[in-house]
Amino acid sequence: MRSLPLLLVFLASLAQAADYPLDAPAPDGRRPGGTISQELPAPPLAEDENKDIKRERNYPEQPPTIPHAIRGYQVDKNGNKCLTCHSRAGSAKTQAPMISITHYMDRDGQPLAAVSPRRYFCTQCHVPQKEVKPLVGNDFRTIDQLLQDEVQRAGQTQ
Repeated sequence: MRSLPLLLVFLASLAQAADYPLDAPAPDGRRPGGTISQELPAPPLAEDENKDIKRERNYPEQPPTIPHAIRGYQVDKNGNKCLTCHSRAGSAKTQAPMISITHYMDRDGQPLAAVSPRRYFCTQCHVPQKEVKPLVGNDFRTIDQLLQDEVQRAGQTQ
């Protein structure tokens, strides 16, 4: 047991002796530039998109995105600001889309009078959008676009 601290000191001295370049360029990622030892300030957060326009979904069962700002909304065990507008009673008053009936079912598919506890925290699945340049390229095509391409290809071959 006495040799363990000595071994650790020896290994630490080897690392220093290897003269690792701590100012080597850091790998580019979400926050490019700088070096491994530098701490650059994080870029400012972009504003939430606030267009209140329902977006097309890209695949079946995709949770809808939130088309408005939700900064400052309380969504915790004590309250859920989303339900003010999107609950059964709230949607009739505000004309906001009502949450899916699946949110009023337990895990066995039995209907409930109130929102299921497992569906209560909206931002587990639904997210607001930001108006930012994408970090990586995306050539995703919806099923409708793929089917349309297929129809066009079939028309060209005839």
